[in-house]
Amino acid sequence: MSMTVLVGLVALALIFDFINGFHDAANSIATVVTTGVLKPFQAVLWAASFNMLAFFFFELKVAATVGKGIVDPSFIDHIVIFGALSGAISWNLITWWLGIPSSSSHALIGGMIGAAMLKTGPAALMGTGIAKTLVFILVAPLLGFVLSSLIVVATAWLLRGTTPRRVDRWFRRLQLLSSGLYSLGHGANDAQKTMGIIWLLLISANLTSRDHLPSWVIWSAYLAIGLGTLFGGWRIVKTMGQGITRLKPVGGFAAETGGAMSLFIASGFGIPVSTTHTITGSIVGVGAADRMSAVRWAVAGRIVWAWIITIPASGMLAAVAYLAGSKFL
Repeated sequence: MSMTVLVGLVALALIFDFINGFHDAANSIATVVTTGVLKPFQAVLWAASFNMLAFFFFELKVAATVGKGIVDPSFIDHIVIFGALSGAISWNLITWWLGIPSSSSHALIGGMIGAAMLKTGPAALMGTGIAKTLVFILVAPLLGFVLSSLIVVATAWLLRGTTPRRVDRWFRRLQLLSSGLYSLGHGANDAQKTMGIIWLLLISANLTSRDHLPSWVIWSAYLAIGLGTLFGGWRIVKTMGQGITRLKPVGGFAAETGGAMSLFIASGFGIPVSTTHTITGSIVGVGAADRMSAVRWAVAGRIVWAWIITIPASGMLAAVAYLAGSKFL
């Protein structure tokens, strides 16, 4: 692999990271924008700042899982990396254009699996890391659902007798904190996936070891996702903010806090989860805690279908990109 190809693939990984932030900006800002707490530009600036602050609070356990726990690094070459990134970017752009809040994380993992499978077959796959990822397709939104529902119920009990106007005023301020915490969790989990893919690339080129992730990789990944969030994926904000259920500031606080707690738990265990799945489950939990009919289940159902097809769809796109890359790289 030439240095030109290596630099190009690192740039492609950072482009994916930027698109990840762009695509998933709605996860961080939809609730705080649609409740009217922040204006759109204020919201993305707030979210982008907390994306990058994750550097100071989280270990690189998710990066280690993606870099060394999904596909065996000994089977990886630059063409597999090209295929994985191309498949993930393609699926992200398709779902962004259609306004579907799919998972950038699972698009990347699906791309890695699809490209590696085409090269070597199932021998390259690492079952433990893939199994954890697949299990958390269900666990992450369910955890967000349960935690946000409990927060709504606890808040309603603690503030019984308080006027709605006062509750609204308090939670408009508290939503600044909860949206920041959610963006912190988003940066911790999603930026580290790009670090993992660059780490995998550097290992395959014998430029670093399995025990050392260069600091420039860490900083560039956090910066790229922060910039992507700053530009924002506006097509998805409406779906996430009001398409599933109507949110007030107290509901937005509960959804963001429940989602943030879920992301902190997953990141602490080094599990690459979908921030999209997590916040969607949290928003549904808020609506269901009010009344089941408050949730637009048809919209939620379409989102779930996007979750189901993301890994195989991005895997197929990655396989096509791998074939193209094998001819030109």
